[in-house]
Parts: sequence; structure tokens; C-alpha cells
Amino acid sequence: MKVTALDIPGALLIEPAVFRDHRGLFCETYHAQRYAEAGLIDGFVQDNFSRSVHGTLRGLHYQEPHPQGKLVMVLEGAVFDVIVDIRKGSPMFGKWQGFDLSSENYRQLYAPPGCAHGFRVTSEWAVVLYKCTDFYSPKAERGIIWNDPALAISWPITTPLLSAKDQAYGTLATEAQLPVYGPIDRLIP
Repeated sequence: MKVTALDIPGALLIEPAVFRDHRGLFCETYHAQRYAEAGLIDGFVQDNFSRSVHGTLRGLHYQEPHPQGKLVMVLEGAVFDVIVDIRKGSPMFGKWQGFDLSSENYRQLYAPPGCAHGFRVTSEWAVVLYKCTDFYSPKAERGIIWNDPALAISWPITTPLLSAKDQAYGTLATEAQLPVYGPIDRLIP
């Protein structure tokens, strides 16, 4: 397993070891002890699964209070996955990073609690699984509009398929309830 610490504090790009032979392949998608040794020490309490068609963009989502860390992986297809550091006081506040995740490269992206997350489906369709460090809380659900000009995310699309909820989100500058960067961010490798 190869783990790369990203510019956003606490964010990790994980590339599991993939073992291939004439039958196919095998890889571990999660191993608590190995992931803890790599710096990911929060426990996971909920798994989420989505299947989306080409051009779908889901995000940018976060929860406040009850922020969720997310370990994201693609089981089928491909996505452009984005995390945005929206934690007040973070040295990377308002900065984003994006990565291609697919069922071909087996990469995983860990978005720490307090970061917004979203993805755009780049294949015909994609199946995404993500583990969360806190439970979904409808009252804490928040979001930022996908094309916030201040963030200037280089999404590989100009007219995505969006939910009504994702279309209605405001910009980072208009968000009143943002997480705070601090001692709870203990995933910094």
C-alpha cells in the first residue's frame, strides 16, 4: 500500500497493493491496523454507496456540526474526485485538490472531517463507495455550489447533471456554518 499525504492537512491518497493473476485480481480496500499506521486513525461508522450516470456531479457536501471524514473509492467506472478545505483557520482554507479515481487504478481518497467533498462521473456510469467517520445527520447537511468562482475548481465538465439540492447551494463566502481547524484534526501525517 502506498500512502501520499496531500497538501490539505489530513488528506491522504491511498493506492492499495493489487495482486493479479490469471483468475483476476485481489486487493484489500481497508485494513484498520495498516490504515492507522499510515495516519488514518479515526474509526468508520457508516458506509455509503452511489451509482451515477456519466456527467453527474455530486457535491460539494459537508456536515456541520458532526463533520464526516470520508474514505472514497470507485468500485466500477471512473470519477474526478475533489476535496476542498473549508476549515476556518486551516493553512489551506479555500484550496482544493482533485484526483482521478477508478476501478482501474484502485486509488482511494481520504477527505478529513471539515472538508467539502464532491465528484464528477467521467465514465459511462460509476459506482462509488465511501466510508464515513460520523453518521449522516440531515440537520447538519451543508454544501457549497460546485462552480464557486472563488474556488475555481477545474471540473472536467461545464454543464453537469445536478440534484436540485446541489444546484441551490451558495458559495463558500456565503456559508455561515463552517468547521473550525484545530486539535480535532489529528490525521495530519
